[in-house]
Amino acid sequence: MDLDQLAALRTAEGSAALAAATEVAGGDPLAAAAALRSAGVPAGLAAAALTQAELRRRAAGKFGPAAAGMFLTRAGLEQATRRVVADRRAARLRAAGVRTLADLGCGLGADALAAARAGIRVYGVEADPVTAAMAAANAEAAGLAESFTVECGDATAFDVSRVDGVFCDPARRKAGTGRRIFDPNSYSPPWDFVTGLAERVPHTVVKVAPGLDHALIPAGAEAEWVSVDGDLVEAALWCGRLAEVPRRATLLRGDTPHVLTGSGAAEAPVGPARRFLYDPDSAVVRAHLVAELAGELDATLADPSIAYLYADSPVRTPYARCLEVTDVLPFSLKRLRALLRDRRVGRVEILKRGSALEPEKLRRDLRLSGEAAASLVLTRVAGAPTVLVGHPVPA
Repeated sequence: MDLDQLAALRTAEGSAALAAATEVAGGDPLAAAAALRSAGVPAGLAAAALTQAELRRRAAGKFGPAAAGMFLTRAGLEQATRRVVADRRAARLRAAGVRTLADLGCGLGADALAAARAGIRVYGVEADPVTAAMAAANAEAAGLAESFTVECGDATAFDVSRVDGVFCDPARRKAGTGRRIFDPNSYSPPWDFVTGLAERVPHTVVKVAPGLDHALIPAGAEAEWVSVDGDLVEAALWCGRLAEVPRRATLLRGDTPHVLTGSGAAEAPVGPARRFLYDPDSAVVRAHLVAELAGELDATLADPSIAYLYADSPVRTPYARCLEVTDVLPFSLKRLRALLRDRRVGRVEILKRGSALEPEKLRRDLRLSGEAAASLVLTRVAGAPTVLVGHPVPA
């Protein structure tokens, strides 16, 4: 996609091509292209329209119905914040008193649009000309062009004294190749600039990868990990006046958010494997809040390095999945196969933490047959390779 193609898609002819592409998106791409050409759509415009239609189809899971009117790039869509997460962040910013916000590296505008919907005036800065133009087009499509404006330029040159809040989502993919960047100093903007924003703006939020090294968290910042319907989707650093607790795990399931907070430094007690196993949500694990959850569940770890919790009774919690354990075995393929055969287990789910075994290879090696189902947990107990057999406890 280039600026000329984007401009063409925004004409009446381009809108018609997009509508036609939407009708055939999701099927065979060659047949879709042929259908547009037979309808008289020029080849270049047809290709651009089909790409947008396919991206919009994929984006519906992140943005809902609004995706149907957005302009997208593949890399931009991958890094864009889900609407449910962006809306919640915007509400927190608004509640903290933020009225003007700089979105430095605004990408396609997902977070900026959420802030604008919350009543915040947003100034977006984006280095890539095409992405900047798409963000502006997305603001117009959403009816928010007066609340969210975009300039193409260097985020580090923006005058942050103009705003009372900053949001920054540094690019973590290499321009041109789309390859992930794992060194924060190679982000765009670079990490030292990003972390320095908190010293210049009283309300600063930085979106980071969920795998962020805790050693990189600035002193005094709140680090939050967010999962949506069980999938860990992002982490964010809340700095300055926005920091409320050292660590936070936010689980978004349906319409109800569940929030667990703590120091991130506590250690859970260690004990034997017990009747009920809790598999904590990834946001809880990444936020180093397993000890806090253990306290709520009266649970212990069976190995200090493995984030499975064990208790004597089931407790309803949104922060972990619960399994009832029927067998705890030192790992032995022969012994496990015999146990499952005797119980006529033909279907298993396989969970693992702290095990080098490949679940799909193990599934094949078990040679399952039968009508029953079971859950297998590959882990370590007191340092020893162990397999637990059980079944889920209904939520």
